[in-house]
Amino acid sequence: MNRAFSRKKDKTWMHTPEALSKHYIPYNAKFLGSTEVEQPKGTEVVRDAVRKLKFARHIKKSEGQKTPKVELQISIYGVKILDPKTKEVQHNCQLHRISFCADDKTDKRIFTFICKDSESNKHLCYVFDSEKCAEEITLTIGQAFDLAYRKFLESGGKDVETRKQIAGLQKRINELETENMELKNKVQDLENQLRMTQVHTSPAGSVTPKSPSTDVFDMVPFSPISPQSSTPTRNGTQPPPVPSRSAEIKRDLFGAEPFDPFSCGAGDFPPDIQSKLDEMQEGFKMGLTLEGTVFCLDPLDSRC
Repeated sequence: MNRAFSRKKDKTWMHTPEALSKHYIPYNAKFLGSTEVEQPKGTEVVRDAVRKLKFARHIKKSEGQKTPKVELQISIYGVKILDPKTKEVQHNCQLHRISFCADDKTDKRIFTFICKDSESNKHLCYVFDSEKCAEEITLTIGQAFDLAYRKFLESGGKDVETRKQIAGLQKRINELETENMELKNKVQDLENQLRMTQVHTSPAGSVTPKSPSTDVFDMVPFSPISPQSSTPTRNGTQPPPVPSRSAEIKRDLFGAEPFDPFSCGAGDFPPDIQSKLDEMQEGFKMGLTLEGTVFCLDPLDSRC
C-alpha cells in the first residue's frame, strides 16, 4: 500500500455527485472480517490487520468454511455492508467515522478501511476481497467522503438526523403547552382568590358588580380565538389599536419564530443533537487518509 494518491494531479472522480448523494454505488466482495486496531490511520496498522484476518480466514477455509460474500452500498451517508441475498444490513459505517482507506498494491484484490465503532468507540479495520474492483471501491469511498464533507459544510451540519431534531422539538413543545396550561390555571385561581378578598373587605352595599367582559383589574381577558373588544376605557376614549403582526413571519403561541434547521445557530440545537454535530465535525476534521493522502476541504483545521 505504498502508492501515493494526490488530488492535486487533477485526478477525476469515477462517479457523478448525484449517484452518490441521491443513490448509492453497489459492489460485491468477500468479507474477510474486522479486527480492532490501536490507531485510526497508518499503512502498517492496516497491513498487520490484513495479515491477521487472512491467517484467520485460511484456518476457517481449511475447516471447510467459505468466505462470506457481501454487498457494499457506498453513498454520502456511509458504507453499508449487507447480505447480498436478504439485503440485511450487517454493518453501517458512517463516513465521518472512517479515517483510513486503502487497497493493497501487493494483492490487488484486497482493500480495507478503518472505522470508529459508534457504540464502543474502538477503531475497527474492515478487510475485503474483491477480484476486480479493489482500487475502484477505495476511490469511491474517497469520493463519497469528499461529497459528504462538502454537504456537511454547506448545510452547517443542520440536516443531520432531522427526524431526531423534530422529535426533540415536538417533545419540548408538548412540555411548554403543559406548562402554559398550568400557568393559566394558577392565574385563574389567583384571580378568584383576589375577587373573594375584595368582596369580604368592601363595606356593605359598596361592592360594584364587575362587567362579565372584564377581570378584577378591569382588563379585557385575553382570548386567542376572539377579536379584541372595542369597549371604551373608563375615560370614554377608545384604546389604541394593537399593531398587527407581519404576515411574513408566523409565530407560535409563545411568540417564538418557527424552528428552521437551516438558519439557526449551533446554540439552538438540543444538547444531544449538538453533541452529534460536534462528533461529525471532529470526524471530518480528522479527514480521510486515502492511500497516504489526507482529504480535508475546509479551514476547520489549518494544518490540513
